[in-house]
Amino acid sequence: MSTGLFYHADCQNHITPNGHPETSARLSVILDSLDQPKFNDLIRIEARAAGKDKLSLVHSDDHIRNVMDHIPGSGHYSLDGDTHLSAGSANAALKAVGAVCQAIDDVMSGKLDNAFCAIRPPGHHAEPDKAMGFCLFNNVAIGALYARKSHFCHRVAIIDFDVHHGNGTQAVVVRHKGLFYGSTHQSPLYPGTGHLQDQGQGIIVNAPLAAGSGSRAFRLSCEGRIFPALEEFNPDFILLSAGFDAHTLDPLADLNLNEDDFHWVTREIKQIAEKQCKGRLVSCLEGGYNLNILGQSVAAHVSALMA
Repeated sequence: MSTGLFYHADCQNHITPNGHPETSARLSVILDSLDQPKFNDLIRIEARAAGKDKLSLVHSDDHIRNVMDHIPGSGHYSLDGDTHLSAGSANAALKAVGAVCQAIDDVMSGKLDNAFCAIRPPGHHAEPDKAMGFCLFNNVAIGALYARKSHFCHRVAIIDFDVHHGNGTQAVVVRHKGLFYGSTHQSPLYPGTGHLQDQGQGIIVNAPLAAGSGSRAFRLSCEGRIFPALEEFNPDFILLSAGFDAHTLDPLADLNLNEDDFHWVTREIKQIAEKQCKGRLVSCLEGGYNLNILGQSVAAHVSALMA
């Protein structure tokens, strides 16, 4: 099993204000956790920057300009109370999108079986016309439309186990047939979206979970709702929005998962990918803000990809 690890140092040059939970240290602890002998077989690949053509698969010209034109020479520019720009934000965001598209290329070509993209800023809250929730561009949604356009994948699935609902990703899927979005998330919680009844041109399968739900409720939601719908969709490619802020020690939510849950959900989705789409699977980092546990959580996730 060949698993790629996509990363670029520029992703650590997106600097957020002091006290912000989404920091460059997140990637530092992730890379440290993957610098162990059991990960020696990871194929480490430096990400290339994406061009505007890839951003435009999802985002309006006005949105792209609003981000790029407000990159400060120093300090910070705030797009909203949560979402900030620094001098390195543009390069970081372009490398993040580029990593996902490059990983898709390498999986589709057979160079890799699957991949994990250690990237930031995260993406799943970014809507076609708006940055929000720490996110500038929607990495995983761009990847989904890129797989359809460049590799003729007619059915692309996105599974999101971040503790927050990916409102931006859903906003893309509702506009496009041939896409599937399945999300487990705490509800009620920011951004207040992700209801059971949501529908669109693409397939939406939300599984909201109450605070404190824990491992059993999470796994039952996956087995009873997300996985059967994913298998019925019969994807040509699967993307993961891999957020680790559902961990019981994460400061931003209270879903009470653990590293074993992240390994389990990754293993189960990987098995579906192997059965339905030749194992084609690319995972993209989203949330996870406790630096003492994020590395172990990602290590559990990547271990399942490599198995």
